[in-house]
Amino acid sequence: MTIKERLQQDWIQAMKERNKDLSSILNMAKAAILHMEKTDNRKVDDSQALEILAREIKQRREALSEFQRGNREDLVKQTNYEIEILLGYMPEQLSEEEIVELIVEQATLLGANNIKDMGKLMKAIRPLTVGKADGKQVSELVKKYLSKTK
Repeated sequence: MTIKERLQQDWIQAMKERNKDLSSILNMAKAAILHMEKTDNRKVDDSQALEILAREIKQRREALSEFQRGNREDLVKQTNYEIEILLGYMPEQLSEEEIVELIVEQATLLGANNIKDMGKLMKAIRPLTVGKADGKQVSELVKKYLSKTK
């Protein structure tokens, strides 16, 4: 079952159970995928759906920090709930150690050994970590690795 089908099925179930919060979150995720399909005029596969969901999670995490700064506990709670639901559709997240292993492996394959190779290394790692790790975290770990290998 594709992510899109799973979202649809879970949304229908949430509607039947009259769970407005859950159905609203799932509807938003479905709408984001549908928007991508309509703008690109093609079907969205699972990897693209994961990218869309990852983008939605990232937006919520950014909003979360703003809500925390503004002492909006009601919005913090709601946003945390939304993030938790969306993370349920993502594959298991890679640990920091697993990301570092990927970085070392790809750096060895590419011969990347200084900060100038960061773009090349990120380009190789991105497809391996899409939906499984936060891009910002991966970027920081790549930078840290390349600055150590001088």
